[in-house]
Amino acid sequence: MEINLQAIKQRFGIIGRSPLLDRALGTAVRVANTDLSVLITGESGVGKEVFSKIIHALSARKHNNFIAINCGAIPEGTINSELFGHEKGAFTGATSERKGYFESYDGGTIFLDEIGEMPLDTQAFLLRVLETGEFIRVGASKVQKTDVRIIAATNADLFEQVKKGKFREDLYYRLNTVPINVPALRDRPEDIYMLFRKFAVDFAEKYRTTPIQLDERAQMVLESYSWPGNVRELKNIAEQASVLAEDKLVTAEQLSRYVPQILKRNLPMIPESANSNHDDGVTMQEREIFYKLMVDMKNDLNDLKALVFELIRNNDLRVPNPQDIHSLRAPENSPRQQSAKVPVPHKDVTDFLSEYHEGQEEEESHRPIILHRDEPDGFSPSEEVEESLSLEENEKELIQKALKKHNGRRKEAAQDLGISERTLYRKIKQYEL
Repeated sequence: MEINLQAIKQRFGIIGRSPLLDRALGTAVRVANTDLSVLITGESGVGKEVFSKIIHALSARKHNNFIAINCGAIPEGTINSELFGHEKGAFTGATSERKGYFESYDGGTIFLDEIGEMPLDTQAFLLRVLETGEFIRVGASKVQKTDVRIIAATNADLFEQVKKGKFREDLYYRLNTVPINVPALRDRPEDIYMLFRKFAVDFAEKYRTTPIQLDERAQMVLESYSWPGNVRELKNIAEQASVLAEDKLVTAEQLSRYVPQILKRNLPMIPESANSNHDDGVTMQEREIFYKLMVDMKNDLNDLKALVFELIRNNDLRVPNPQDIHSLRAPENSPRQQSAKVPVPHKDVTDFLSEYHEGQEEEESHRPIILHRDEPDGFSPSEEVEESLSLEENEKELIQKALKKHNGRRKEAAQDLGISERTLYRKIKQYEL
């Protein structure tokens, strides 16, 4: 089935081009035409209820009723009555019978938000509804039938709650028929400024003002923030800045005055013992990259030494002074040394060359002299290029190699470099890779 995600986004007002968002949206569209139970997971404020409405609107139940219920907002003593109804006199204050949501919204869709907050006894009743479509009002004995579709959502780890005995395992697997994970805002940085602009424009249209804009550095600050409140927090910040900003072009400094915590990086704290020997201004990630670069350079140098030694030995080359290449002895663990076709004797390079020259002295008088170039002193012209020791240039080159090695997959490249994916993303923007 061909899915036009762009049309779905326009219809439901979804802003973003993140692959993680597209994956979650595609799953919601595919499961909409079925009656399978759906469990939507994600942090608070990512828009889980929006996905439940999309599923209902694209399903065969779209002409029936939809209701969103926050299980954590209903007191434990009344949630059974709210969901399944009660009979007159079933408990104190029950002066008349009442229909529950499962009876009132028969044929429609019920969205149970914060399902992890549901009491255990209510979970048992819900499991029966999911398996047989049957329920009983509080204080009644008559079994009733209902045909509702359940969409549940949670920002907690239900599997951990199952292990702690706070959530029924059978209900967890019954709800989790089709899981949909809505990504956190920090995992889709390419969408942050687009969403900010949308909220700023909506605010300006509502109050008939000019929408605010952010300068380049303010955009970087916005995209570097961790967004613990996700889209809900971003909308609040956009509205705050729209109200408080004196200029319509907001800088990073002005943005930090409105929202002081936006400049906090929220990175893991490094213990003092681990940080005491570090130079000021050099992060652990940068130091690790530098160490990796130096190790690679050392390995390349060892390989080069082994290659030069093999060329001298296998091609009958002469060296005026064997002492000059004493340092070219090939390391025993060199890859080239291990893969060489001709085994290298375990003796000093100087001794080997001395024996080689002594054995060749008798043939030297009969060997024709071939001059390949008319250069003074028998040396070819060469140009000495000084190797760059810039940490920034070497870091940039190493990041490019990692991205090329993993075909642009940032997560695997970050793991190979030994840094976080977020740090790699920042470096990519910094070096305009």
